[in-house]
Parts: sequence; structure tokens; C-alpha cells
Amino acid sequence: MIVQRRSVVKWLSVSSVMALFLSVWGGANRASAFTASNADTAMNSLVNVFYDANAKYFYTNSDHLIHAAHAFGPNGGLYTDFWWEAQMWETVMDAYQRTGSSTYRTMIDDIYTGFNAKYTNMIDNQFNDDLGWWALACLRAYEITGTQEYLNRGSFLFDQVYAYWDTTYYGGGIWWRKDATDPATSSNAQKNMASNAPMVMTAIKLKNAYNNSTYLTKAQQMYTWIKTKLVSGNKVNDHMEGTGAGIVKDWDFTYNYGTFLGAATALYGATGTSSYLTDANNAAGYVIDKMTSATTLMYEEENDAPGFKMIFARNLNQLRVQAGQSQYLNFLQQNATQAWNHKRTSDGIIGSDWTAPTGSAYIQSLTAAAGASILQFVSPDNYTGNIAGNGLYEAENARRTLASGVGMINESTQTGFNGRGYVAGWNTNGTSLDFYVNQNNAGTKTITFRYAAAAGNASRYVKVNGVDVAANLNFSGTSGWSSWNTVSMTISLQAGSNTIQLGYDTSKGNNNWLNVDQLYGL
Repeated sequence: MIVQRRSVVKWLSVSSVMALFLSVWGGANRASAFTASNADTAMNSLVNVFYDANAKYFYTNSDHLIHAAHAFGPNGGLYTDFWWEAQMWETVMDAYQRTGSSTYRTMIDDIYTGFNAKYTNMIDNQFNDDLGWWALACLRAYEITGTQEYLNRGSFLFDQVYAYWDTTYYGGGIWWRKDATDPATSSNAQKNMASNAPMVMTAIKLKNAYNNSTYLTKAQQMYTWIKTKLVSGNKVNDHMEGTGAGIVKDWDFTYNYGTFLGAATALYGATGTSSYLTDANNAAGYVIDKMTSATTLMYEEENDAPGFKMIFARNLNQLRVQAGQSQYLNFLQQNATQAWNHKRTSDGIIGSDWTAPTGSAYIQSLTAAAGASILQFVSPDNYTGNIAGNGLYEAENARRTLASGVGMINESTQTGFNGRGYVAGWNTNGTSLDFYVNQNNAGTKTITFRYAAAAGNASRYVKVNGVDVAANLNFSGTSGWSSWNTVSMTISLQAGSNTIQLGYDTSKGNNNWLNVDQLYGL
């Protein structure tokens, strides 16, 4: 259920799955080429581990057990929930469009059958974004197969969702939930990117299928509302809530940028209007510049969040292909290679962080599908090495270990920072920033931390791949929190995956407040 997506606003706190993985990160990682054969293997692994051919449905978890972390979906959460299965279905479509394989063609029909057996009345679902994802997927299935049932279902679901377009609050927009349409009486009443932007793409598909310009009018209506209410410059915000004029929640998720640029791309294709292409490129550029670690899409937490970068990457690829924006090919290929290079060797499953080894804990189906999917829709470049990227790591995008859920926050109130902000409020023992760094070759590098320390001199320890390299690195005090300084040191790195940990440990003499903006020089 998409309600779980709302919980990922807590991405500043460490998740239980993250804790399970930390112990296995930092070891060497042997890189492999991203080839067509790799794409085959990735998809085969996904199907072998997650697909129940008898139920015609995907399991939620790789161990086929129910875990409290995401116990949603049929059979008490044994199988994936509503919107996850839509993404699993699209991943199979990604594979079919790449390969033309009869196996995946059959699976397209089978998954639809299996889903309807589990959800006998789809519109019982109160989440309009869930229904919207199935509407969009059904219309894609129609475009691929020509099966009339998919067009009928997609059209029906679009109408069901669009019925919740409302101008009483916020000047328009589709409500997130069908059972929460009055912010005066429900805290769940909101209008968000998730329930509106995918419907723009769906409307354009319906316009094309029926040759009916009414759908184009609706698409432009929804898009205009999104652009007016949820987009500020290049920043794509999450939702509006509250009474009266409402307030905008500016949560940064790659999901929002991906759906917005997908909507803009669809309208550009339908109209040729250049402003839509500009909007799509602006949204893409924001993510590439500010929501990556050394050009790899950032980790956004577990459960729904690993699927966010799948939505972004799939729509970025549509922007590349449909609008001729070839400048994104290298970025997509590097991210596909990163995902492939960090697969788990035991079963070929790709984890939630494409910069770090996947680990041995169970993996969720949406997580694994994100990695498998990008290898399907991006053309292979046959590159055989690691992806070092641009050597720039924004602190706000780094993984972190907290103490009892506290110890660091993301902030953007002080001036002069890079990226989306910086890590602040850091004065708690047992906390750390964890940067996952990939290198083409072993060797030494001079790394630099950019920081502010207005409370006076501060210190932190530095570990590389679990080994202390500086017990008490000094960060000299700065004249204010908007006054930034740097401190550098030389470290040794191995080829492949490395972990650089900047941590707070009073037993090492670490002390005082510290804001961290960037790590660079890698």
C-alpha cells in the first residue's frame, strides 16, 4: 500500500534493514561488464527468486516469508501489495520489450490474471495512486499486446481516479485517498504528485488509443495544477495538505521527479510544446545534480523507497528515447552498471543501494525489480570496470548510523551549502556518516570534507573499510554556521567498493557540533 510510502519521510533515521546490512559492507567488490547477457541473468534471477508461477504473482520477500517491515499485500503480505505488483508487471514488460521472449509475453497475461485473482475488486482500494499505477500499466500492456481488456481496464481505472479531481481545496488536483477528501476532518487528506502525475501519462496513452482530444485536455489540466502548486523552480515537491490555501510539503523523492518528468515527456510528445521538454530536463537535472552519490542514484531507505529510483530511471529513459535527449544515456548506463556490479553473487539479486554490496539479508521484490528493470530498458555499453563517478559525495545523500534514532538531521537553513543541504545537529556519541565509494583501481587518494563548526573546534574519527585511519580528525572552528571550511587527509582505497565512515566516538576524544556539506576528491 502506498501508505507505506508516506513513512519514508523518516529516511533521516536508520532502518532495521540498514542495520542488518552494515556488517557486510565495505569489502572488495569484483566488477562485471554490463552486457545483454547480464540483463538476461538479472531478469532470470528476479523471476527465479520472486515469481510464484502457480499463483501468477510475485512474492514480497526473497525468502518467501512475511516480515513486519512490509506486511502488506495478499496472504498477509506473503505476496506483493497493490502498487508493487504494478511495478513488477512493468518490469516484465521492460524485459519483453528488450527481448521479445515468449516467456515474458505469457507472463504479461498471467500476472494480470494472478492479480485479479488476489484483488477481485480493484476499486475497493482507497488509494488513488495505487489505482493510477495499474491504469498506467494496463495501458502500457495494451500498447505492447493490443489486448482490448487492458485498454478497457486502464480506461475504467482512469475514470475512477479522475472522479476525485476536486477544486474545493487548492484550486484543483486529485485527492490521494478516496476516503479522505476533507482536510478539516482527515489528516490523510492531501493532493500529491503520486496521484496526479502518473494520471497525466495515463491520459496521454488514452488520447492516443482512442484518438480523443478530451484526454489531452484533462492531461493538460492536471499538469497545469501540478506545475502551479507542486513545482518551485527545478524543485518538485511531494504534496499539499491542510485547510484553506493549504501548505506544500517539500519532501525530496526521486519518485516525484520521475513522475513529473514522465508527465512532461508525455505532453511534449503529444503537443510538441517546448516548455514541457524544458520542465522534464529541469527535473532530470535536479536529481542528477543533487540526488546522487558520485552520479549514482542515492539510497532512499527500504520498503517502497527502492522503487522510487526505478520510476525515475524508467521515465528518464522515456525522456531520452521519446524526446531524443541522448545526454542521459551515459548516466543511465552507469547506474545500470552500478546496480549490476553490486548484485548478490548467491542468487543474482540486486539490493536497495546501488553503491554498496547487497549483503546476505532477505531482499524485497520491489528493491530487486528496480535493479533488474534498469538493465532491461537501458542499452548495454559492455563496460567492464567499476564506476567511480565524479568523486563528489553530498553528505545529505550519505547513509548514516544514528543512536536510538537520533543524532543527525538534514538541513538547508544556513547559506553557502552545496547540493540540497547538509548534515546538521551532530553531537551524539555512536553516530556516523557512511560514504560508499567505488574505485576503478586500488591506490591512495586525498579526500576533503567541507564543513562548518561555529561552536568551535570539533573532531571525528575516520574509518576506511572498517579500519581506523584517523582517531581524532580536527575540524577547526569557523566564524559562523554559514562559514564553510575544509579539512583533507590521504587514505588508501581498494579497487571496487569501499566504505569511508566519518563518526562520533567520545572514547576517541571526538566532541562538539559539526555540520558536514560534502566529501570530495575521490
